[in-house]
Amino acid sequence: MPVRAGIAAFWLMATTPPIPEELWNQLPPAAQAAVLAVITTLEARIAELEARINQNSSNSSKPPSSDPPHVKPAPPRPTTGRRKGGQPGHPRHTRPALPPDEVVELRAGACAHCQTPLRGDDPNPFVHQVIEIPPVRPHVTEYRRHRLTCPQCSRVRRAPLPVGVRSGYGVRVQAVCALLSGAYRIGKRGIARLCADLFGVPISPAAVCKLQYRTTDALAPVAAELRGQLPGRAANVDETGWYQRGKRRWLWAAVTRTASVFVVGPSRGREALSALVGAGPGVLTTDRYPVYDHVTGRARQVCWAHLRRDFQAMIDRADEGSAIGEQLLACADRLLWNWKRVRDGTLFRGEFHRLHLLAVQRQVEELLWRGRACGAEKTRHVCAELDRVYDSLWTFATTGEVEPTNNAVERALRAGVCWRKTSFGTDSDQGSRFVGRILSVVESCRQHGRNLLAFLTHTIQAVRNNTPPPALILGHA
Repeated sequence: MPVRAGIAAFWLMATTPPIPEELWNQLPPAAQAAVLAVITTLEARIAELEARINQNSSNSSKPPSSDPPHVKPAPPRPTTGRRKGGQPGHPRHTRPALPPDEVVELRAGACAHCQTPLRGDDPNPFVHQVIEIPPVRPHVTEYRRHRLTCPQCSRVRRAPLPVGVRSGYGVRVQAVCALLSGAYRIGKRGIARLCADLFGVPISPAAVCKLQYRTTDALAPVAAELRGQLPGRAANVDETGWYQRGKRRWLWAAVTRTASVFVVGPSRGREALSALVGAGPGVLTTDRYPVYDHVTGRARQVCWAHLRRDFQAMIDRADEGSAIGEQLLACADRLLWNWKRVRDGTLFRGEFHRLHLLAVQRQVEELLWRGRACGAEKTRHVCAELDRVYDSLWTFATTGEVEPTNNAVERALRAGVCWRKTSFGTDSDQGSRFVGRILSVVESCRQHGRNLLAFLTHTIQAVRNNTPPPALILGHA
């Protein structure tokens, strides 16, 4: 009876039988069941492939640059009716006045109305500054190392170079090469041409590469300082693909309030994660990648921006789980909108908990329960997984310095993604170390408002002089 009931259901669902009913009835029940099993398997496989084809940046972790032309862009935001530009109450940003190198006094000779001659000085004249870049030429120091013969033993000695002079290029040339590569992602040939065009410095791509290797070694203590900021602190963690000599690698990143750390690792597994964050990390804000599943409960915050894409994927599949996806997406939007108000100071945290968080938690819990029982397999799987990490959805609400999304690390990784797309990765372990260390310094200097070129120059100069490098994080020994 179960086989015949399945056959009857099959004929009821099919608008046009694939084979004549008379021929179908001639098949033994076991053969009919086998055919139905194959059809079910193929239909599931087709649905899975269609869902994969329909993935885009709105319902998966794929970047917007990978969206095909037929994907509809996000709908435009409704107009507010306000004019463009700074709004009332927005602090005005003006160009800062610089100390003048040259002052030109301008006085009107006569009144523009009656042509009466004008004399005297304005105690508070209107100032108009014009900023110009002076012509840049390289400063060349020539060390003439005299070779003198000892009158006693006839041995010849050449005068040694001063301390700190170890290369044919100075510390600023080395720092500029690191800055152009790490912060602006210019290739070695482009750096060589830029140095020649802007600074008049003749340098080859091979010399640029050699200076980058020396910068890698100079930044080793700085990278260790930044890694020391990870234990015990809440961190956003994520990874993206990388290539080294054509082989697959992974660029890992961890961002805290005080430091950003990048490492090119050989894998995407738990060992690489442990090598990045070390022992005793604080709360980790992550996506739903399984490598983070060993971090449980309040020690983890699952990113709600990634969950929004999962909920949008439920809607796009247009099956039994679509209605659940729509309601979960509405919960996520309400949660993130009100948390933004908490972050901006327009909503007190206590009001957020009382008026919004508890209601969203109850609704999400009910929707996950319904999703685990629905007939849509993917929706059922996602809801079951979210129920398993349910406590990690709300860590941000009770733990300081924890955000509901890992947007900070995604923004930091964007530079690495652009670098990979233009350079196609690195060619050696030394090159990968340079990528990790220079990205760490670039992003951490941005966090602390440090001048990147000045910091690189001081660090390289300290290494050449055999003195301790400067601390990137002010007040950190």
